[in-house]
Amino acid sequence: MTSVVLAGGGTAGHTSPLIATAEALREAGVDSLSAIGTSRGLETTVIPAAGLELDLVDPVPLPRRPSVELAKVPLRLGRAVAQARDILRRRRADVLVGFGGYVSLPAYLAARTMGVPVVIHEQNALPGLANKAAARFAHTVAVSFPDTPLPKAQFIGLPVRAAIADLARTGRTAARVEARAALGLDADRPTLLVSGGSQGARSINEATVAARNDLLAAGVQVLHVWGAKNFTDQALVRDETTGAAYQPVPYVPAMEQAYAAADLMVGRSGAGTVVETAVVGLPAVFVPLPHGNGEQARNAVASVEAGAAVLVADAELDAARLVAEVVPRITDPDTLQRMGEAGTTLMSPDAARQLAEFVRAAQRPRRRRGVGHGAA
Repeated sequence: MTSVVLAGGGTAGHTSPLIATAEALREAGVDSLSAIGTSRGLETTVIPAAGLELDLVDPVPLPRRPSVELAKVPLRLGRAVAQARDILRRRRADVLVGFGGYVSLPAYLAARTMGVPVVIHEQNALPGLANKAAARFAHTVAVSFPDTPLPKAQFIGLPVRAAIADLARTGRTAARVEARAALGLDADRPTLLVSGGSQGARSINEATVAARNDLLAAGVQVLHVWGAKNFTDQALVRDETTGAAYQPVPYVPAMEQAYAAADLMVGRSGAGTVVETAVVGLPAVFVPLPHGNGEQARNAVASVEAGAAVLVADAELDAARLVAEVVPRITDPDTLQRMGEAGTTLMSPDAARQLAEFVRAAQRPRRRRGVGHGAA
């Protein structure tokens, strides 16, 4: 029996590749899979929904500035490491796979003290603190983007859900008619997908509404995914001359369907969006989140350099800029084809399978680690 424990949580950026990797590990014959998270993150709902048992440790936020909270970190970290050790021992873990976030650091440290091999996946071009720390002693370090600055980094791309990988293999063209019908879109119109991610993006939403009439006048239909918290009394709008429609929705349950329906996407450049659009060959206009340490802009670099996407700074996005970036591209089939092909050559749909292979290769015979599993 092989037991793999996966650690990651907080946001979809951590949980989505975790779930995709778990799918691949199941297919590879791993018979015991579980996850470690905290009570604060998205993992409390999406991990059990994916059929994984979830164990919780106390969250250990890492303040960036000196404060009372920073002084509490050593005690909190020690408690979380002890909790993670108990979980790894109870699960009889053969390998720990970490995806970053608050939960990963105590899990990494617990695994190291117990002799449990660690496999890391870093989804962003700029790595987080937990993965930076653990990369020094990890068995394998896999990354989503070329040139991610981590020791021993191996570029494999980002593990994506089976539905996304399947779309990449069959092609968006084959799925387009059915996807547009399911989403209430016209079958033959240039189609723009706008999405700011699961939480939405105010600046992108505002620019899209301001550009709506010009886009519809150009014959471009728009599927605008607002994000549930931002969606209020938005209504369908149709241009009487061209017949093109603006269709606002709070969310799309199956993003692979939206990807298949679209000719071009406007959105943030979180790792998941950047990799998924490249994998399925969907050209994109990326508007990086202007906060944090700049990881979203870095995430988009490889796609932009390959010609699969263009980058617009958040401060520069308005209605005129959005129309100028979208209309010439979405109405030019040759441009769309070149951009789509550039993406598919950049990113593989098989990252989850490759990461699963790394995990299986990291496993050591259990009898050689008996002391570690029983250590106090």
